[in-house]
Amino acid sequence: MSERTLGTRARGKDVFEYALLRVVPRVERGECFNAGVLVYCRARSFVATRTHLDEAKLLALDPAADVAGVRAALRAVEGVCTGGEAAGQAARDDAGRRFRWLVAPRSTVLQPGPVHTGLTADPAVEPERLLDLLVR
Repeated sequence: MSERTLGTRARGKDVFEYALLRVVPRVERGECFNAGVLVYCRARSFVATRTHLDEAKLLALDPAADVAGVRAALRAVEGVCTGGEAAGQAARDDAGRRFRWLVAPRSTVLQPGPVHTGLTADPAVEPERLLDLLVR
């Protein structure tokens, strides 16, 4: 194993990146809550998301919030992660490019948080683990 590979791999684990998906019902107020997590592992060409919308929180921050619209935005993120036809314009992009597109800053009702890193032996378990830890 080269030194470069050792820098991104430790004891059978791969580096992964993740970002929270935040719902910002009224952008001008800046209030938000976590509604999902994006996970990317370059070594495994893996990208996935898990989401959980707490409608009570959403409606507490904005009683007139478009719940169906927020759900549609979360489903769109899931589609981009899945790839293929569900990804729209990103259908032919690799996992890394789709992740970078999803974590790009934006000023909408659904916003990505900052990107963090970690180590994992199995990136496929990280989305659910992080959803339980940081969202639910």
